[in-house]
Amino acid sequence: MLDCLYIENIAVFEKATIQFHTGFNVLTGETGAGKSLIIDAINAVLGERTSRELVRTGSDTARVTAVFSAISPWAEQQLSQLGFAPDDDGSMLITRTIAAEGKSSCTVNGRPATAALLREIGKVLLDLHGQHENQRLLSADQHLAYLDRFGDLAASRDAYAAVYRDWKRVRGELAGADMDEQEKARRLDILRYQIEEIEAASLQAGEEEALQARRTLYRNAEKVAGQMQKARALLFGDEDSDGAVSLAQQAAAAANGAARYLEQAEAPAARLQEALYELQDAAEELEAAAELLEFDPRERDEAEERWERIRRLTAKYGATTEDVLAFLEQAREQVQSIELSDEITRRLTEQERKLYAAMETAAEALTEQRLAAAERFAEAVKQQLTFLDMPNVSLVIERKAAEYTATGADRIEFLMSANVGEPPKAIARIASGGELSRIMLAIKAVLADADEIDTLIFDEIDTGISGRAAQKVGNRLRLTANSTVAERHRQVLCVTHLAQIAAQAQHHFLIEKSVRDGRTFTEVKELLPEQREQELARIIGGTVTEANLQAAREMLMM
Repeated sequence: MLDCLYIENIAVFEKATIQFHTGFNVLTGETGAGKSLIIDAINAVLGERTSRELVRTGSDTARVTAVFSAISPWAEQQLSQLGFAPDDDGSMLITRTIAAEGKSSCTVNGRPATAALLREIGKVLLDLHGQHENQRLLSADQHLAYLDRFGDLAASRDAYAAVYRDWKRVRGELAGADMDEQEKARRLDILRYQIEEIEAASLQAGEEEALQARRTLYRNAEKVAGQMQKARALLFGDEDSDGAVSLAQQAAAAANGAARYLEQAEAPAARLQEALYELQDAAEELEAAAELLEFDPRERDEAEERWERIRRLTAKYGATTEDVLAFLEQAREQVQSIELSDEITRRLTEQERKLYAAMETAAEALTEQRLAAAERFAEAVKQQLTFLDMPNVSLVIERKAAEYTATGADRIEFLMSANVGEPPKAIARIASGGELSRIMLAIKAVLADADEIDTLIFDEIDTGISGRAAQKVGNRLRLTANSTVAERHRQVLCVTHLAQIAAQAQHHFLIEKSVRDGRTFTEVKELLPEQREQELARIIGGTVTEANLQAAREMLMM
């Protein structure tokens, strides 16, 4: 359950800590006090879209922290699959920080997380119902999800969806393999030409680098030969002068002669001898390298022709010889695929036929389960509506056959009959705002019995209702809060403007706004019994009078 909500620098909230409880919790306060900001804060900490406008004026960041405790085994399993298991004590701490420039960051038990991941975690930890979900109730696209949720049909739907995905994949492969003979011949001609052109070149992976080095040498052979000749002359000398090798030999011999009598000359003599060896090795390597300059001019022409051939191929089939060779392999595979297309088509056709039959069977089974769940769901909602003072309203679940999609072959729509004997119609055509809130509450109450989510949050559930209907809604919320999920206590949080609903709560929080030093501050406090009377009296009549206090006491005693 949601154990604690800490809010810092969210609009009119400078700092606020709300310690929630199991059972039925309500939040009340005057219009504009900040009740909706509590819901905004919960949405924010669970990954929903936020705005920089939430950050309190003058603050760099806003922060919301939620602590969830006594997390159920079912929720633990779901959270573990998301990679965020609760702590050893069964708790989870989630923090969302929103910067004034609009960026945000999220952590779960101290580990970084994305907003998208928080949304998935939020679906496991709580179910938040706001006015927008009343609008979702008007959309037939949402009705199938409600029914599957009630019927616990996720496993059947997933099994069907797996077959559907396989069928779609095979259909796609079959469409790709199914080409007419003329197209096959045209495609084969192109591929075989490309294969022959690449194979004729006998490409070697990476040969451009070695070929480029040869071309550079051939183009600069005369210059290189001149430099080599100059280096040889300097090393070996000529008729007029000694070269470096000869001079080094002389220097080494002289130094060695001195070293026989002078110990300090031994080290430089040894170094001169080593330098002589290095010069001799370098001279030999230069002599060997000079042989590379002895080439037939035809080799240069061949290198240029080879380079041009590779350039043409890389311009057509890839940036490098590796790319061209990869293209060659793909072309060979495509030729084989086309040549075997008749066999492949037969195989895919048979596979598609079997998958279609399996999908048809799975869809029919799913439809049967949905129809059975629809009867139970409609009856359960009818009972809830009767309890909520709408005894003549009944839910009719209409099923129409639809094309196969990832969710099955069913189009589900909830219809309502407003009075006995009247034909059912779309909810949007018969329900007022207050009726819509009660219908949604009835559906939520039924779904809650089938859900394993411990925490339910209702915002604006009291829209368009008053009097006896409001009392019934409050009673229903309390009963829902007092119900258990797998022997676990449930938690209901509700933001309300109605005394009839607030009076039913087991825990009452007041949201108050005040002005200090030219700034607006909002605080949240849990009310004691006598304070509840005062707040209920204010809600009833706008001012606290003895009559309103008496009415509040009577409500609390009911």
